[in-house]
Amino acid sequence: MRNQELIERRQACIPRGVGAAMGIFVDRAENAEVWDVEGRRFIDFASGIAVLNVGHRHPRVMEAVERQLRSCTHTAFQVAGYEAYVALAERLNALAPIEGATKTILFSTGAEAVENAVKIARAATRRHAVIAFSGGFHGRSFMAMSLTGKTAPYKRGFGPLPGGVYHVPFPAAHKGVTVADSLEAIDGLFKADVAAEDVAAIIIEPVQGEGGFLPAPAELLKALRRLADEHGIVLIADEVQTGFGRTGRMFGIEHTGVKPDLVTVAKSLAGGFPLSGVIGRAALMDAVEPGGLGGTYAGSPVACAAALAVLEIIRDERLSERADVLGARVTARLQALEQREDLCPLGHVRGPGSMIAFDLLRQRGGDAPDPAATRDVLQRAHADGLMLLGCGSLGESVRLLYPLTIPDAVLDEGLALLEGALRLPGR
Repeated sequence: MRNQELIERRQACIPRGVGAAMGIFVDRAENAEVWDVEGRRFIDFASGIAVLNVGHRHPRVMEAVERQLRSCTHTAFQVAGYEAYVALAERLNALAPIEGATKTILFSTGAEAVENAVKIARAATRRHAVIAFSGGFHGRSFMAMSLTGKTAPYKRGFGPLPGGVYHVPFPAAHKGVTVADSLEAIDGLFKADVAAEDVAAIIIEPVQGEGGFLPAPAELLKALRRLADEHGIVLIADEVQTGFGRTGRMFGIEHTGVKPDLVTVAKSLAGGFPLSGVIGRAALMDAVEPGGLGGTYAGSPVACAAALAVLEIIRDERLSERADVLGARVTARLQALEQREDLCPLGHVRGPGSMIAFDLLRQRGGDAPDPAATRDVLQRAHADGLMLLGCGSLGESVRLLYPLTIPDAVLDEGLALLEGALRLPGR
């Protein structure tokens, strides 16, 4: 089987609305390495969009899944329960950085978790409005799409979107937006567009994902906590991409000491199996009447078994600590590349732990982004055997999402490929 043949079959039977970062089809994968159907090897710096913090096919995840497959694959938890769901909820409740008693409900996708977090916040507060941030990404379903702070390609052509959503600027020093600007915008919303007493929730990513791996300043998160407390607003931390060791903590918001009311999780929770959830203060979580939450596949027993193994792996292999070690190594390498005259101009190296990104720039030492150069670098990296993704409001950023289990030698090999992709023609 050849990649081109599969591309042609894909084009004939699958709509073009499903994007494709790379023109390959995978035959097998192991930890941080992937082989396509033509036998070509790739180093994975994408992790299925931040899903594989414990790598492809971690043996302990595979063992847990195989055990569960011998028991049952599906009953629908709201029809007949199973212990794996309960055990996972207990573990997540104990881990979440939330004040007081907590409860967890499980779903299948990150967007589904976000949608249900909003439902819970609205039910608990009897209010309708939600404040989100420009550049934020919360999913492609309708409410999640409305919350997402980027028009193309996520919103264009799909309107009208659900109402009651208000966006404010997200702070980023190299974009000239300060925490004060963000807070002033919220104050302006309260005065001009929606009363504070009508706001059910504020939702924020501790580090923006699609928006460019921009960390939310602790000052902002602390101010949002104060605003939420003052006005009875639910503070939602969207940890879909930041959770489970990626930033050097189990949850990204732990870097700030701020305790949210609800946390949405997904992606790396189940090591490649579809699973998401909302963890929250028990009083909020119990605001919805029986039957108001759930889903046929929500909290699949197979995915729950995988997730329990993932949490053990993160603990036993100290992956949060490893995220910091790897991140320091990668950041130092990128900062050295930033000084090289033979490479594309790059800068704004950023991110906690191993949630790292940088921008391609129009000129060395400047701030103006160069999205076209970013696209070129990604294409060269793919051609050289490195799976790599972009992000950012303009597509100007390159994000590094290697598994936290990646061997040092494979990480170095991937960084060498990245360096090659950054080299200026003829240099």
